[in-house]
Amino acid sequence: MEARQQGLLETQPLQEVDEDVVAALSNSVSDEEREEMQVELDKLEEEISTLRQVLTAKEKHHAELKQKLGVNPLSEFRQNFNKSWHEMQTSTAYKKTQETFSTAGQKASAAFSNVGTAIGRKFGDMRNSSSFKSFEEKVESTVSTLKSKVGVPSNSGGSFEEVLSSAAHASAQDTPASATRLIESSEQQC
Repeated sequence: MEARQQGLLETQPLQEVDEDVVAALSNSVSDEEREEMQVELDKLEEEISTLRQVLTAKEKHHAELKQKLGVNPLSEFRQNFNKSWHEMQTSTAYKKTQETFSTAGQKASAAFSNVGTAIGRKFGDMRNSSSFKSFEEKVESTVSTLKSKVGVPSNSGGSFEEVLSSAAHASAQDTPASATRLIESSEQQC
């Protein structure tokens, strides 16, 4: 294999031969330098240990203060949520989105209003059409026919609902007594 080098970095992974070179380099450090490094390493480990102890003590004190103030995880969450919500509402993106939705709502409202007006106009046009007039005349003639069959004078001017109710009343009076008894017996069985 061809070993290419780019600056100080090799493209090939370390091989066993390279490990021997690394061991030889570490042996080139003098005992005095090695001792200094070991002392520095020991100091760093001691400082890390001290910092961990200080951090643990501060965290404990922090928890005690929160407990005395009555701050619990739920209230912290609520406070963080409220803060985040406020920050979001004051952001430029939120304001632009709110304006866009407001404009869209106004346009949609205007469109629905226009549709309602157009539908109302179409119903008005339909009512004035010849086919609707023909239908209306047929309904009026049917009402007149019903009035005459029921026995209401055609010039009485009753409404369609009145005619229907009087027709129902008249047909109820014509019901034979046997049918009435049959209905009453079926109601008692239920």
